[in-house]
Amino acid sequence: MTALLLSVHVIAAIVFVGPVTVAVSLFPRYAREAAGAGAPGALPAVHLLHRITRVYAVLALAVPVFGIATALALDVLGQSWLVVSMLLTAAAGLLLALVVLPRQASVRAALDAGSGDTDVRALAMGAGVFNLLWATVVVLMIVRPGSTTGV
Repeated sequence: MTALLLSVHVIAAIVFVGPVTVAVSLFPRYAREAAGAGAPGALPAVHLLHRITRVYAVLALAVPVFGIATALALDVLGQSWLVVSMLLTAAAGLLLALVVLPRQASVRAALDAGSGDTDVRALAMGAGVFNLLWATVVVLMIVRPGSTTGV
């Protein structure tokens, strides 16, 4: 059962978190292009990237659910590397929900209204921090400080 939980956790991380990180990273680029006059396909890309971010953010909730179930099955829930990973995951989720998604929505609305005043610097920075948090979690999941696996 533990192998199944771990498999679902890893697959969910790849299939659900991966698209979110890519969409969050690409959104500022296409928003800047859509604000300019030179890229007619940029506005539909902005809409698509925002939708991917919204939908996959919800689907990505499966990752911590199956991660906690796996940790319980492996009896490692209290280990420091896992606690730090869970805190970083929560921080990434809050950043996505409270900063990235609302900022994407406001930039998208401004672009739809024809406004060229879309400052995406803060959004790009939020995307970078979001992706850095996830990268840190992945490293902690692989290295697992104190692990006896030799990795």
